[in-house]
Amino acid sequence: MSVLIELLKSILLGLVQGLGEFLPISSSGHLMLTQRILGVSEGGHLMTVLLHAATLAAVLIVYREQVWALIKKPFQWKTLWLIVATVVTVVVWVGIKKAFNITEEVESKMLGFCFILTSLLLIGAEFAKGLVRRTRTADDMKWYHAAAIGALQGIAVLPGVSRSGATITGALACGVKKKSAAEFSFLLSIPAILGGLVLELPDLVKNGTGDFSWYGVLAAMLVAGVSGYFAVRFMLRLITKKHFGGFIIYTFVLGVFVILNEFVLHLF
Repeated sequence: MSVLIELLKSILLGLVQGLGEFLPISSSGHLMLTQRILGVSEGGHLMTVLLHAATLAAVLIVYREQVWALIKKPFQWKTLWLIVATVVTVVVWVGIKKAFNITEEVESKMLGFCFILTSLLLIGAEFAKGLVRRTRTADDMKWYHAAAIGALQGIAVLPGVSRSGATITGALACGVKKKSAAEFSFLLSIPAILGGLVLELPDLVKNGTGDFSWYGVLAAMLVAGVSGYFAVRFMLRLITKKHFGGFIIYTFVLGVFVILNEFVLHLF
């Protein structure tokens, strides 16, 4: 592809990732959909992982004080709950993948249904806001709260299921305060993103970047990091002062459209 077209595609993918990673709409699902529309056939999965790594920078910048506090004082309840949630995430995802033989083709066919699942999770978050008394911080959680949040993150590895939406819903349902729920969700993304990056490094060395040159990848990562920073800031205001109504409607309508396209319309 020409340099200009590649840069435009890279910028678009970076923007989709940056906004989608922290807004409750599923960045992986939107990336899969965007790559399909743009005709990206090689290196798409690797690009997804690298863009997730770029948005990691946004989390580290926004939560730099909390991350530094965990580094200086690693032996605390919040650290333990992050570890518990991460371990459960891995167990749940491996179990799902083996039990249902989840391949890229299966993920593609499930995409629309997963967007609808995100919509249902966000509805659950709205109910949790109104029905559950929220008195806990991340430090006050029990092990089973962390395990439940980690299990939801494990399900959210499926493209179309929002990781932030699932984990924040889980935290709210466990009685965690809104601000603490968002903090725990975004801190929990750090080991998840790092783990995905490590798993994909052999593929990076072996196959390279597919349809994209390195300058295209770097441009996409830069856009993802910058847009991700602003998305985190917006999400923090959203969860504390607003509601998820618009995202509920959006992910549901998108899910229905993707299902129709996959099984009836075949537009892309």
